[in-house]
Amino acid sequence: MALLVVPPSPRGAPPVPTTLHVGSGKNFQPAWLNLDVDPRWRPDFVFDLNQPLPADGRLAVSTHRFGAITLAGDCFDEIVAQDVLEHIRDLPTAMTTLLHWLRVGGVLKVAVPYELSLGAWCDPTHVRAFNERSFDYFTKWSWYLGWRTHHFGLRHMEFVASPFGQELSAQGRSLEEVLRTPRAVDQIYVELEKRPLDAAGRAATDFYFERPLG
Repeated sequence: MALLVVPPSPRGAPPVPTTLHVGSGKNFQPAWLNLDVDPRWRPDFVFDLNQPLPADGRLAVSTHRFGAITLAGDCFDEIVAQDVLEHIRDLPTAMTTLLHWLRVGGVLKVAVPYELSLGAWCDPTHVRAFNERSFDYFTKWSWYLGWRTHHFGLRHMEFVASPFGQELSAQGRSLEEVLRTPRAVDQIYVELEKRPLDAAGRAATDFYFERPLG
C-alpha cells in the first residue's frame, strides 16, 4: 500500500498531519496540512488541483513546517474542502486527486454554494454551483470518470438554509419545495467516504472500458 513518504524532517518538526486542508487561503489551520493554489497565503505547500498528478501518483513538495514530503496514495484520514470546489475548472481531475490521497474509509468534507443561492454567482471567480445531484458522478457513476478500483460513497448530505429558507421550513414547507425555491438554501455540506468498488461497480467499469467502440 502506498503511504505518505516522509524524509527526515527539520529538527523539532511536528509529525505530518493526517488531515489535509484544501484551499486554505486566509483560514490557515495549524493542526492540518494546508494546500492552496496561491502562494501569497503561505500554505504549507502550493498545488493547482486542476492539474493531474504525475503518472506515478506521487507528488513531492517542500514545506517549511515539515520539510520535504512526498504525497503518494492513501495519505490522509480526512480532507477538508470548504468553499473550494466552486473555483475549480477541472473538477473531475481534482476529485481524482483527492480520492487518490484519501485512505480507504477516509472522508472528504465539502461545503459548496447551492445553485439557487445568492452566493452561487456573486463571486466572479466561481465557475460552478452545486445541487443535490452534483456528486452522483463521483459516487454512483464513477465508472464514467475512469475510476477502476475505488470511488466515493455518500456518507452525509445536508442543506444549509438561509433565513428565508428557515421561514419556509417553519411554515411546514417540504424539503423538496425549499430546495426548488430561489434564495432558500445557501450551501450544501457533503461528506464523501473513499470506498473500494464492489463487484457490481467493477463489472460496470469493466463493461464501460472493454466494450467495442462504434
